[in-house]
Amino acid sequence: MAQCPGLFRQKLNRALAAPFTPGYTGKKGAIAVRDTLDTLDFLSDYREDNRIEAKRAQGGLPHSLWETYSAFANTLGGVILLGVAEGDDKSLYSVPLFDPQELVDEFWSMVNDPKVVSTNILQPEDVQIVSSGHNPIVAIFVPRADFRRRPVYLGEDPFTGTYYRRGEGDCRCPRHEVEAMLRDRTDPNPLAGLGPVSR
Repeated sequence: MAQCPGLFRQKLNRALAAPFTPGYTGKKGAIAVRDTLDTLDFLSDYREDNRIEAKRAQGGLPHSLWETYSAFANTLGGVILLGVAEGDDKSLYSVPLFDPQELVDEFWSMVNDPKVVSTNILQPEDVQIVSSGHNPIVAIFVPRADFRRRPVYLGEDPFTGTYYRRGEGDCRCPRHEVEAMLRDRTDPNPLAGLGPVSR
């Protein structure tokens, strides 16, 4: 069932009040995990930030998607929007995707491949095809990984493949922070496993 924009905006704003729960902030609020979206007709209200990443993906899944997946999982979580570009004024707008379902299928295949990324922390409902204007887009909701599963990293080496989110960008994690996350995996005190949360 389609959600009206007003109700969806209320969900976005409510999620802002709980920054350490799975929720993704934009200029107008947050996009909550596992909310079923039907439209993002107010996409232009949002900007890229520490929890929203836009990627055109018109040539297939970009490699940088995996850096963002790792960064969101290791920081506060976020939403990756495929089929979305950034305008000169930093506003977001949709672009045509040839086959969004093919992107979704390829994503699921790769996110479950340990040679690509260390762990899949997503549920089926975390990847959705939604409409924005006349174009379909793919929304990938990445929660913050449980401390027992961090670091989430690319490839086989956590020291070269672990990223965190700083502002609009994905940054490679310093070695000492990766070491701290690896230690925290076995720590009985979950507060010790917060890792890099504010940048």
